[in-house]
Amino acid sequence: MNDPYRILGVSPSASDDEVNAAYKELIRQYAGNDEKISEFTEAYDFIMDSRRGGAGTNIFKEVRRLISMGNYDDASSMLASEQERSAEWYFLNGSICYAKGWLNDAYSNFEQACRMEPYNPEYNSAFRHMRESKKGYMRGDPNDQTFGNDARPIGGCSVCDICNGLICTDCCCECMGGDFIPCC
Repeated sequence: MNDPYRILGVSPSASDDEVNAAYKELIRQYAGNDEKISEFTEAYDFIMDSRRGGAGTNIFKEVRRLISMGNYDDASSMLASEQERSAEWYFLNGSICYAKGWLNDAYSNFEQACRMEPYNPEYNSAFRHMRESKKGYMRGDPNDQTFGNDARPIGGCSVCDICNGLICTDCCCECMGGDFIPCC
């Protein structure tokens, strides 16, 4: 399903009455078009279920989908409409902040998500990524669940590999009558 708010033509911050009025108007306007009515009903049900408190996970699924599509403003608006600030809320808000380049806010949100659910591997991976980036290490995507499991150096080589390559280059140059590193 596309963005349910966009389908009904309302913003995520619209009141329940506004959502209800938009739904009724669309049903009246498209009477007889079963396909459109089904689409509007699905969007309406999704929005109203998510606002009743029992379907907060539906909002989070939709926010994740919007984030994966790069639609950060709509994801942020939808997340802002959620009243309860759960660990998932903080994680998703951190993901949006990270995508927008707001790294301090992303760090704070990931940290809060980890405090609330310390054994969640997805949250821990994102927070570990932010901690390492603060120390100068920038590898991978904080939303990638496999981040941090790979201990290989960036670019596939270490400082020792680079030094060995330079020494070999110098040896080859000296064999041919040149000198790549004069001091060796």
